[in-house]
Amino acid sequence: MTDAGEFDFDVVPDSDQSFENALAKARAGDRLTVADGIELVTTGTDVEGIDQRRKELVLEAADRRRAEVVGDEVTFVANVNNNVTTACNTGCLFCNFKDTAHRFETDHTEAHAGFTKTPEESHDVVADAVDRGVYEVTSVSGLHPAFGLNEEHREALDPQNQEHNYKPPERYDTDPHTYVEQIRAMSEAGAHVHSVTPEEAEHAQRGVEWGYREVYQRLKDAGLDTVPGTAAEILVDEVRDVICPGKISTDEWVAAMEAAADVGLPMTATIMYGHVENAAHRIHHLDVVRDLQDRTDNITEFVPLSFVHQETPLFDRGVVTGGASDAEDELMIAVSRLYLDNVEHVQSSWVKFGNAKGLKLLNCGADDFMGTILSEEITKRAGGQHGEFRSVADYAEMISAIGRTPVERSTDYTERRVVDPDDDPLGPRLGPQADGTPLVPERDADTASGAASADD
Repeated sequence: MTDAGEFDFDVVPDSDQSFENALAKARAGDRLTVADGIELVTTGTDVEGIDQRRKELVLEAADRRRAEVVGDEVTFVANVNNNVTTACNTGCLFCNFKDTAHRFETDHTEAHAGFTKTPEESHDVVADAVDRGVYEVTSVSGLHPAFGLNEEHREALDPQNQEHNYKPPERYDTDPHTYVEQIRAMSEAGAHVHSVTPEEAEHAQRGVEWGYREVYQRLKDAGLDTVPGTAAEILVDEVRDVICPGKISTDEWVAAMEAAADVGLPMTATIMYGHVENAAHRIHHLDVVRDLQDRTDNITEFVPLSFVHQETPLFDRGVVTGGASDAEDELMIAVSRLYLDNVEHVQSSWVKFGNAKGLKLLNCGADDFMGTILSEEITKRAGGQHGEFRSVADYAEMISAIGRTPVERSTDYTERRVVDPDDDPLGPRLGPQADGTPLVPERDADTASGAASADD
């Protein structure tokens, strides 16, 4: 992480509250203010750095709140990632998932590692995963210039208008088709479809005046089930102007999320922290999410994502030298639990943190441990080192080892089943074709989990 003082930010971690008062409010279950949150996430603005004793008090309060709200269950979902394309021109400085879209054009001769899938290919990826027991497909993709909401949208876009960021599909080696076609293909394969971030929704209505509500309604009609509230990064525009100036603003992100809720799509919300932002930005972000949830009551879980810096432009250009510390990660989880009094579930990401640290964060206020993820490209391409697959047997063993109860869940948490670690075999049971068979053969599972084991 860089020193946020290098940037002339208007939002700074000052507070007229005291740490002791903020902690007392947190312990009592009172709704916290921004000043309270700043005191807790910094362990007091009256001290330099993080005070270890105070930190433990915050973690204890968050873990107690977690037990009160959701008990001792730790949930996970059997899912597969199917990212449709890496082609993207947005230019976010924290991302190494994308590949500049012109590389995908038919007249580009240099090799690249990117990919674009047709709807038929997406269908086959998801159908195979469903056949193996998966419940959910998560699909978050680059903003391919040939992508449109549907054919009507494509016809309305002018390739000569640079603001449309549109080029016709014949310019590319592979036609991504449309969002509607991709969503329908994945839905028809049988999975619960968790897809189309606010940023993708903006891309799916650029150049027309349909609005987010119509976009999400048409996608829901095509088979979209829930919406990932990613592309949030830090919901403070002065930070977004530094790390992702080409992305939608905070207000646009909120408007898209409200539209998704309005058409009846449950959604998650995220934060990506540990880059150029300061502690106050993190709390202002939580405040935006809490306010959104007050209005919609449609956010099923909050997902803190620690910035993986190693292979990103922010790191390559010397803007950041590292990510968040272990203590910052613990406090981010804990204060998320305490501040978001209207969001029931907080996730710990084993992809971001690895096994040991991910499990520790389950004692800092988190209660969800992500998903099986049969494939995961985004964090891996940014330099993440913690593997690409987690079996149900892994979940049962690890969660039981910390004295908690493993629970397989649906994406929206409406379906749940307690996993008995003594079951043999141990596999998912909530998916449309799940029968308890492990998602992958034992040898493949050992290979897929190897990167995680080596680094934890």
